[in-house]
Amino acid sequence: MAVVNETAAEHPRSASFEEGRVVRLTIPAKPEYITLCRLALTGLGRVRPLSDETLADLKLALTEAASNSVRHAYANGSGSVDILYELTPSRIAIEVLDAGEGFEHVLPEDRELDGLTEGGLGIAIIRAIADEFELGPGPGGRGSRLRFAKHLSD
Repeated sequence: MAVVNETAAEHPRSASFEEGRVVRLTIPAKPEYITLCRLALTGLGRVRPLSDETLADLKLALTEAASNSVRHAYANGSGSVDILYELTPSRIAIEVLDAGEGFEHVLPEDRELDGLTEGGLGIAIIRAIADEFELGPGPGGRGSRLRFAKHLSD
């Protein structure tokens, strides 16, 4: 079962998020729930209108990030993935967290697309779409945390 929480103050979230309204979606680590992540993003596009191109890019980046957690975090798919959305007048930030096995979080800056694995290509896509990008271990050093943001123009 997916859980959605929206808060403005006390919230177990990453310190990288600005103060403001954050929507947190928790999904089972199963591929069929990734659509919910995209639907929540579409809903945020009604709060702060996003261009069709920006929304499509963000959906692609979110799908890649959530898919990585669903596919690689838990050997038996029995965990959960948290997606945090923060929408401010000037940007949208999305963070995908899991407490699974994790993966190598060191990415070369000048990595060429030739020879990238499927997961590496997804990270490259996210980096190309986003104005801000962070990848590292999850809270407490366990699992993975992928955060990206897109600056919004008026």
